[in-house]
Amino acid sequence: MKAINLKEKLGLFTAQWTPQKVAELDHNHIYLAKLEGDFIWHSHDSQDEMFLVVEGRLRMDFQDKQVWLEEGEILVVPKGTDHKPYAPNECSVLIIENANTEHTGGVDDPRRKADHGWI
Repeated sequence: MKAINLKEKLGLFTAQWTPQKVAELDHNHIYLAKLEGDFIWHSHDSQDEMFLVVEGRLRMDFQDKQVWLEEGEILVVPKGTDHKPYAPNECSVLIIENANTEHTGGVDDPRRKADHGWI
């Protein structure tokens, strides 16, 4: 057991839309990610997904509304809910999702969420 410094970990990578695993909690992965621009509409049929904005701001688009998140705010996207993250400028987020969550995007999609191991 040791403390994880989020700012230090965020300094270890520059790739956007590519979450980097920093911890595990029961059957969940905890990721840090850098986001900028639009992602794609998607949902996770059997898992919730939590976003915590570490730096910057994030908008989560839903079919019927938009929710803005500022630094220090969290949002839980319920399973089966269509959503699309958008960041007008680069922001850093901590994401918690089930370890079995299917990652979004095709293999050739540059915005594909991929598990690139631990940082």
